Amino acid sequence: MTAFAPLTRRRVGTLALACAAVAAAGPALAQEVVKIGYSGPLSGGAAQYGKNVLDGMQMAVSEINAAAPEIGGKKVKIEIVPLDDKYNPSETAINAQRLVQQHKTAAILVPHSGGIFALQTTNERSNFIVLAYSSVPQITNRGNKLTLRIPPEFTSYIDPFSKYVMGRFGKKVALVGADHDYAKAWVAAFKPGWEKLGGTVVAENAMSYNRATDFYSGVSKALAEKPDVLFVGGASEPTALVVKQARELGFKGGFVVMDQAKLDEMARVVGGYAPLEGAIGVMPVSEDTKPENKAFVERFGKVYPGRIPGSEAQWNYTAVHATVKAMQLAGSASDTKAIHAKLDEAYKSLRPDVNPGGVKGVDERGGTLTTERGAAVRDGKIEAVMTVGSR
Repeated sequence: MTAFAPLTRRRVGTLALACAAVAAAGPALAQEVVKIGYSGPLSGGAAQYGKNVLDGMQMAVSEINAAAPEIGGKKVKIEIVPLDDKYNPSETAINAQRLVQQHKTAAILVPHSGGIFALQTTNERSNFIVLAYSSVPQITNRGNKLTLRIPPEFTSYIDPFSKYVMGRFGKKVALVGADHDYAKAWVAAFKPGWEKLGGTVVAENAMSYNRATDFYSGVSKALAEKPDVLFVGGASEPTALVVKQARELGFKGGFVVMDQAKLDEMARVVGGYAPLEGAIGVMPVSEDTKPENKAFVERFGKVYPGRIPGSEAQWNYTAVHATVKAMQLAGSASDTKAIHAKLDEAYKSLRPDVNPGGVKGVDERGGTLTTERGAAVRDGKIEAVMTVGSR
C-alpha cells in the first residue's frame, strides 16, 4: 500500500500552479498544424530558382503565423513541407503522393510546368490543389478544377518583346533556350508570334540549362547563322551564362529573355547590366518602384540578409497568403473544392503589402488576373516596357 504525503499549504499552492500551467498550455497543445506542400528543384542547376520560390513561401508563413491565424474557429500553425524533385516531373509525382498521404497537404506548389502537368493527371482524384507557378497557358486551359495558375500567361509578353528587339536589332532570331517542358512551350508560342510580325527563325538549338555550364558549342552553332537576336531562357544563372558566352563569342545583338529568368539576377552573374544591353524580359522586382513593392523588397532583405527577391519569391509569397486566406474564408483547411472556390475572393481581400505584385483576382479557369510590365536594358539601365493586362 502506497503512503501519500499530507497536503500542506505549500503543496496545494504548487499543485494549483501546475494546473494553471496545464490550462494555459491547452490552446497551444490543441493548435492544429496546417501543411502546404512544395515540390521543386532544390538541387542541380535550377536549385537556386527552387530555393527562391521556397524562400518567398516561408516568408509568408512566418508572417501568417505571427498573426495567430484561425481556420474554422480553430487556432492553427501553417507549415511548408518542401521536397526536392530535381526538376523531374516523375519525382514531382512521387513527392505529391508522399505529401498527400503522409502530410495531408490540401495544396502543393510546383514551380515548373512538367511537374504541374504530372500532378494534374491525378490531383482532382487525390483531392489536392495544384498551386502552379508557371505561365504556360495550357495549365488553365485543361479545365482542371483544382488548379491555381499563379503568374500571368507568358503569351502576353511575346508581341511586345518581339516588336521591341525587332525595332532595335532586326528580324532574324536564333532560338537557344532551355530544353525542359516550359521552355519548349515558350518556343512553340514564340516562333509563330515572331514570324507573324515578319521575323525569321534562322536557328533552333535548345540546350540543357539545368545540367550544363558550358554553352559555347551550342551558342556558336546558332551564331553561325548570323542572327540579330537570341531567344534565351531557363533559370537565371544558366541563362546569364548563355548571354555571357554569346558576348564572348562576339554577338552584338539583343536578347528575348524567357520569363523564368530575371534580368537583375542575370546581371549579378555577368557583372552588371552592360552585358545585357538590348535584352528584354519581365520587370525585375528589385527595379519596380511601386511603394508596396519597395516595402516587400525591404522586408525580404531583413528576413534574408544580403538577398534581393525576384519574381519567384514575390509571386509565391502572395500565393501562400492567398491560399491561407482562402482556407479561412472557406472555414476549412481540407475541403479543397471550397478552398479553391474562395481563391478569387482571397486575392481580392489581401492587403497591398502582402500583394505587392498587384494580383486582381482569379478567373473562372483558375488563372490569376494581373497587369504585368516588361523591362529592357538600354544604356546599361532598366526601362519599363508595357505589356497588355494578363488573364
